[in-house]
Amino acid sequence: MAGHSKWHNIKHKKNAKDAQRGKLFMKLAKEIYVAAKEGGADLETNSALRLAVDKAKSNNMPNENIERAINKATGNLDGENYEELTYEGYGPGGVAVMVDVLTDNKNRTASEVRHAFNKNNGNLGENGCVSFMFHRKGYIVVERDQAGVDEEDFMLEAIEAGCEDIETSEDVFELFTEPEDFETVRNALKETYPLAAAEMTMVADSYTPMPEDHEDDMNQLIDMLEDLDDVQEVHHNIQ
Repeated sequence: MAGHSKWHNIKHKKNAKDAQRGKLFMKLAKEIYVAAKEGGADLETNSALRLAVDKAKSNNMPNENIERAINKATGNLDGENYEELTYEGYGPGGVAVMVDVLTDNKNRTASEVRHAFNKNNGNLGENGCVSFMFHRKGYIVVERDQAGVDEEDFMLEAIEAGCEDIETSEDVFELFTEPEDFETVRNALKETYPLAAAEMTMVADSYTPMPEDHEDDMNQLIDMLEDLDDVQEVHHNIQ
């Protein structure tokens, strides 16, 4: 996992979405809706819902929006039926791209995602064409100025909690876990440190350098995809 900082991508998205808070809340509500529909409304027993609600609260989503999404999913309010899908393809320069969506209209979403790839010198591929390059991981970020401890001590504490891998930079500690260890590590660390991010994500096994002449197209592809209402996450293996 070395050589790639997911945190820079998250900061970019957070800054961009500050100006589009309504769209962000809609995406978070979909995530809560699906988690509640699949596992029920009890936060104690539904870890996926608990994580989705924590993510929504960390983005300052109002409680009434959270409750409305849960009520829709459990039949207390009328609502749409969303389906989880993943599209796979290649961006300019051969970058592997995975696009997670929640949609109530597969035809519309497929058309919009394909258009984004085609417009930016990419190619939408078949299922499985790039997913073998990624693995699901827990991902946690602690900002250095919030940690307030010696780097060695912090890393030892994270490893003892069950962290699998740690990347460090001037600004943050980026922690990766196996999916089954994510909640244990998150709960252990959040008792002491404010968490800048905590989510399940897809992490690439290897990374592709981005030639300068493809950078603009790749950035535009990511921006177009993330701007689509049905797109929840975009994963790639850019170094």
